Amino acid sequence: MRGFNRREFLAAAMAMQVTSLAGAVPLADGDYLFVVSPGIRDYVEFGGAGVLVFNRNDHSFVKRIETAASKQPLAKPANIKGVCAHAGSAKLWFTTPKKLFALDLNSFETLWEKELVNGCDRMSVTPDGRFLYVPSFEKDTWNVVRGEDGSVAAEIATKSGAHNTVCGLDGKFMYLAGLRSPYLSVADTASHKVVKRVGPFSASIRPFTVNGKQTRCYVNVNELLGFEVGDIETGKKIAEVKVEGFKKGPVKRHGCPSHGIGLTPDEKEIWLTDGHNTHMHVFDITGEKARQTHSLPLREQPGWVTFSLDGKLAYPSTGEVFDVATKKKVAALKDEMGREVHSEKMIQVVYSNGKPVRTGDQFGLGRKI
Repeated sequence: MRGFNRREFLAAAMAMQVTSLAGAVPLADGDYLFVVSPGIRDYVEFGGAGVLVFNRNDHSFVKRIETAASKQPLAKPANIKGVCAHAGSAKLWFTTPKKLFALDLNSFETLWEKELVNGCDRMSVTPDGRFLYVPSFEKDTWNVVRGEDGSVAAEIATKSGAHNTVCGLDGKFMYLAGLRSPYLSVADTASHKVVKRVGPFSASIRPFTVNGKQTRCYVNVNELLGFEVGDIETGKKIAEVKVEGFKKGPVKRHGCPSHGIGLTPDEKEIWLTDGHNTHMHVFDITGEKARQTHSLPLREQPGWVTFSLDGKLAYPSTGEVFDVATKKKVAALKDEMGREVHSEKMIQVVYSNGKPVRTGDQFGLGRKI
């Protein structure tokens, strides 16, 4: 996609400035999608910079929230690495390669920003909002950070190239995956210590997800157009599933054929990204073996997928919105300037009585307990 010229950048800056003036206006009660941008590397052509809010009823653009990160030079803002939120504390946290930021979900003001040792990557938060597990930027450790003020409570060393983080639904365990390890580490959130490993898988782990009961993990690995399955209880890899009818090839980003995997909340399906072929593949996992059922074309190479809390809608990082039941595209995100919005960092937030009451997750997590 071509870059913007100077006139277009100035127009974007003016639009962002106008909408950011209304940033503190409370959101009406309803269901929203918060998209943190730039969420595809530092590419401003996919929605500019800031937190973009969409109404989940029709996916219309609502507002752009300016943050301490988006105030960086417009032509080169820091890319966003991860996002998570907690309704009870009314906070949304996001990371850049160097810093962790906290945004107030009522006032939409940036509460604080912290530069963490060895940088930041895609983190996750415990269900009570107390602790964020923030991976260093592809280095040896995770920082355990207090959600209230960003102070560091503990450090976990895995020496795995820290990268992706998933919290189990009950908050008892945090799952830690690194770019340089075929093992998934499992940390106890009471002790902040690794208590188990799952694997080895066939190569280093990339994006992954877990089911609600935390008995299974589904992982992308380098070189595989498909996914592998791990038994969390035994710690063993138990299956490998390859995409049928498509061949792997060069990808624009991430360096692996499938970078993005989501488990529908009812745990009946796996949705899997395919960068080279610009598709999303769907697998029925209700039987003994996963069965490929659909392959959905996308408008750009995908690198992520997540779902609405009710499981009705799928959100690939390319900005399309799919009806999970019919597999039909029902919307495509655009910002206030009409630009396509793409991001790997998006999260659902529900408001009632003027306050956030429920938040989703950036990962497509199983929610069947």
